[in-house]
Amino acid sequence: MNSICDMLGIKYPIFQGAMAWISNHAIAAAVSEAGGLGIIAAGNAPADWLRKEIRACKEKTDKPFGVNVMLLSPYADEVARVVAEEGVKVVTTGAGNPGKYMELWKSKDMKVIPVVPSVAIAKRMEKGGADAVVAEGCESGGHIGELTTMVLVPQVAGAVNIPVIAAGGIADGRGFAAAMMLGAKGVQIGTRFLVAEECTVHEAYKERVLKATDIDTVVTGRSTGHPVRGLKNQLTRSFLQKEKEGATVDELEKLGAGALYKSAIEGDIMNGSVMSGQIAGLITKRQSAEEIIQELMKELKEVTAEKVQYITQNM
Repeated sequence: MNSICDMLGIKYPIFQGAMAWISNHAIAAAVSEAGGLGIIAAGNAPADWLRKEIRACKEKTDKPFGVNVMLLSPYADEVARVVAEEGVKVVTTGAGNPGKYMELWKSKDMKVIPVVPSVAIAKRMEKGGADAVVAEGCESGGHIGELTTMVLVPQVAGAVNIPVIAAGGIADGRGFAAAMMLGAKGVQIGTRFLVAEECTVHEAYKERVLKATDIDTVVTGRSTGHPVRGLKNQLTRSFLQKEKEGATVDELEKLGAGALYKSAIEGDIMNGSVMSGQIAGLITKRQSAEEIIQELMKELKEVTAEKVQYITQNM
C-alpha cells in the first residue's frame, strides 16, 4: 500500500491508460478486479454512451474504477455531469483545465487526477484542487507533449505536494521500478493493456502491437500543435509527407478525422491511426489483465530487491 492506493482504495498503484475507442468497461472492469485502477475513456463519445459504460462496469466489478474526461470533447459538460451523477469515484482528465468542473466533482467526493505534460501545468492543477497528477512523457501513444518520462516525472514530483503517477514507456517491472525511483507513487500503463485478453480493440490492432519493434512508432501532427504517436503505416506516411509539403492544419485534420475508429473498431491498420507507445517493442504476448498486473508486481519486487542488495553490499 502507498499514498495513491490509500487514496483510491486500490490494491496496486497501477492505472490502466485511457485510450479512446479502446478503454471501455470490459478492460476497465478487468483491471480493477485485478487490483489496479481501470479507466473508461470518454473520448469524444456522447454522455448516454458513457452512462451505459459506467453501469456496465459496475455490473462486472465492485472495485473502484475511473473515467477519463477529454476536456476538448463537444460533450465535455454533459460527460462531467454524468460521472458525478453515476457516482464515479475517480476522474482523470486530459486536453485542458478541469477547473470549471471541480466544484461539482468535489461536492461528490470524487478524486480528480489530471494528466499533465509539464511542471507548470502540474502546479496549476495542484493549485486548482487536483488530488494527484499523471505526469505523461512523450514515449506514450496518442497525444503527447515534449518531455520524456525520465525528465518529466522527477521534476513534477519535486514541484508538487500531491502524488504523481508516471506514464509513458512503462510496460514491465523495470519501468515500474524506475518510475518509483524518479518520485512517482504509481504508474499508468496503456499500450500493454491493449493486448490484454479483455481488451475489445480489433484483433488486427492487437497483432500490429505484438509485432512492433523498438523503432516502429512515429510522431505526426507536430505542425498542427497536436502531435500524436502511433505505429508507422500508410496513414502516417501520408500525414508526414503532407506536413513536409506545408499542408494546412485543416487539410491535416481532415486526413486524421476518424482515423482511430477506423483502426481500433474496423481493423484498418494501414489507413487508420494505430496509436501506441514506444514500449510496444517490449510487448510480445497476450495475457489477461490479472496476469499482466501480477507479472508487473513480481518483476517490481525482483528488480527492487536486486538493487537494494547491490546498494547494501556496496555502501
